[in-house]
Amino acid sequence: MSKQFASVADLEEKKTTFSRLSEHCWSYTAEGDPNTGVIIGDDSVLICDTLATPVMAQRLIATIRRLTDKPIKYAVLSHYHAVRVLGASAYRAEGLQEIIASRGTHEMIVERGAQDMQSEYERFPRLFQDFDAIPGLTWPTLVFDDGISLWMGKDLEVRVFHPGSGHTKGDTVVWVPSERVLFSGDLVEYDAACYTGDAQLTEWPATLDALAALQAEKLVPGRGPALDSPERVAAGLAYTRDFVTTLFGAACEAHAQGLDLKQAMAHIRRSMDPKFADVFIYEHCLPFDVVRAMDEASGVTHPRIWTAQRDKEMWHGLQS
Repeated sequence: MSKQFASVADLEEKKTTFSRLSEHCWSYTAEGDPNTGVIIGDDSVLICDTLATPVMAQRLIATIRRLTDKPIKYAVLSHYHAVRVLGASAYRAEGLQEIIASRGTHEMIVERGAQDMQSEYERFPRLFQDFDAIPGLTWPTLVFDDGISLWMGKDLEVRVFHPGSGHTKGDTVVWVPSERVLFSGDLVEYDAACYTGDAQLTEWPATLDALAALQAEKLVPGRGPALDSPERVAAGLAYTRDFVTTLFGAACEAHAQGLDLKQAMAHIRRSMDPKFADVFIYEHCLPFDVVRAMDEASGVTHPRIWTAQRDKEMWHGLQS
């Protein structure tokens, strides 16, 4: 593990790619940085995740405006993490009417949104360009329990729903059934580590089963390239399942053996490193992943709140 905290040394800008997936669906990906999904309907636009700051969101808005001047009416939050939601204010001038989130996501913003905002910024400052321009937490204006359907034109149904817990307790996906395109948020990753610091690891595989049952033909993961065929979608689901189950299985072994956190880290690495050591943000995520996995293995079902102070104490404690 790097002695430099988290990703403070990662200063390399990533190239963004805006790709058409179907008649109405687009992906906005960035070489392993957080992805965004875009749906351009008959009379409006929906985005899935708003990016981390208003300045960063303006770049996506400029990209969308090269295609359409339709109002960006809907912003869907796939979960509560700051890097996904704090750019929302930039869309208000573009016609934003609803910020949509699950009940679980709203509860997490209430419980720990402020702590998460500072924690994420200090972990990975490059992802928060012009951090001081963020006006505050992003609050949903439309909160659902199970899911809702939006009609973005006469024949274009967009389903926004909570398929189960995994990356967080409030995970939300956006599904366009007529075009078989799924925007998964961080429930699915590809060629990038799964951050599990706030995860429900026991439940995550069943949620992946629910996503597989949709039989999506294209999928935009939380990080990594857009998956543009049924075979690549299956590979992304399998990759995420392997990451999550390998991590939690090794943590359960470490807990059963009574290992302390540093010993558990070494034990878990022996299972994880051969498969995942070279993927994007692995070294950043693994310490947080190990702590959460050990907590859940010991019966802590609701993730403890990460704060900037706790982050650093954990990180440096594993190296001392």
